[in-house]
Amino acid sequence: MADSLTEEQVSEFKEAFSLFDKDGDGQITTKELGTVMRSLGQNPSESELQDMINEVDADNNGTIDFPEFLTMMARKMKDTDSEEEIREAFKVFDRDNNGFISAAELRHVMTSIGEKLTDDEVDEMIREADQDGDGRIDFDDAEMSDDEDAGKRTAQSG
Repeated sequence: MADSLTEEQVSEFKEAFSLFDKDGDGQITTKELGTVMRSLGQNPSESELQDMINEVDADNNGTIDFPEFLTMMARKMKDTDSEEEIREAFKVFDRDNNGFISAAELRHVMTSIGEKLTDDEVDEMIREADQDGDGRIDFDDAEMSDDEDAGKRTAQSG
């Protein structure tokens, strides 16, 4: 299943994995998963965190390594309710609920998960996702950005 991912996706997931893997040991523990989930506004219980890990923990060692993480991400990408997931993720970033993600909101969320970005990096992220060129991301921009990614997946897998 993870072999259906593009090199670019694997690279992005490696970056995400390193955000979760706070101590850099190559494993994500329930504690590390909980830290990231809470920084994204979620409040999972210890048993929910353990369930999330158990779902993909192929070697049953109680943690997630990178190949297991890739499997989890590949599964998530196959989920059919992706519009709802995009909407939920959008809400995390759109702190003032005005329907737009500003550079300041993007920077705040990225900082809260331990990713310190320069102004240029934040501006570049906004530019990449900003489909209508208004300098901010609205839900349609976020959804179109995801559709483009899906198109790349389809083009490369077919």
